Amino acid sequence: MRDIDLKTLRLFVAVCDLRNMARAAEEMHIEPSAISKRIAQLESDLGVPLLVRTRRGAHPTPAGIVLLEHARNALFTMERISTDVAGFKHGLVGSVTVCASASAIAEALLDDIASFLRAPEHENVKVSVDEQISLELVRRVRDGETSIGVCWDNVDLNGLMSRPYRQDHLALAVHPGHPLAKHRSVSLEQTLDYEHVGMPPSTAVHTTLRRAAAALGRNVSYRMVVSTFDATFRVVAANLGISVVPAIVGHTYARIFDMKIVPLTDAWAERRFAIFFKDYEALQPAAQRLVVHLAECAVASRPCA
Repeated sequence: MRDIDLKTLRLFVAVCDLRNMARAAEEMHIEPSAISKRIAQLESDLGVPLLVRTRRGAHPTPAGIVLLEHARNALFTMERISTDVAGFKHGLVGSVTVCASASAIAEALLDDIASFLRAPEHENVKVSVDEQISLELVRRVRDGETSIGVCWDNVDLNGLMSRPYRQDHLALAVHPGHPLAKHRSVSLEQTLDYEHVGMPPSTAVHTTLRRAAAALGRNVSYRMVVSTFDATFRVVAANLGISVVPAIVGHTYARIFDMKIVPLTDAWAERRFAIFFKDYEALQPAAQRLVVHLAECAVASRPCA
């Protein structure tokens, strides 16, 4: 099969978006017959029909829909390559992808990245942040799908390079009218007689609570399982359950909802986060600079300004 050229992909995407070859030709400043010839050749090369042509226009076949998705991704990647490489004439340039856990994102990570991007020398750096559960984001870093990962350091980072990031402490979010709200601190064991609101079983906190409860010969009883911190605190504020959450996030939401945040006394409630990557020397300069910045923010123990 011949190589697929980018111009043909752009024309194909335009036809699919506009559902009309004549309109696509006008927008792309090319004759309709030239578009038709290019797409016909592409169909011949791939061995499948990509468009259904009718009097009312054109729309992609099932094979065309698959190609359309790949074409969009390929064109986006090529645009990023062009922008990133060309921009080096203006200084440090790059696009960095950071994959992080919900806790890291909800706490200080976004503030730290924002302070990095505000620096004049980083004005041509772009950062994408993708939220994932810890096991998935570690896999993505190992497979080279993302440059940098940030999550709780209790996951298996074997084969990856890492640097310490920030620390946090887990606490209990409770309604003011709940029996545990009067305590200054509690252990997990004290909470197990009550129904919890939890995050999905694939998350690190859920796994930690399950193991800690099992060590006590108990189980955590969940009345609800939700997928976001916002949903968690709304359920707690409705007095439908209690929840183990990062203390920093809890105090932020306590200013919005009527809740109490009670520290946990268990040793595992003190958490450390890690910044990790496959090979620091193999990271593009912008990613290296971001790793250094995040590590410095961790040492300062506060959002950098």
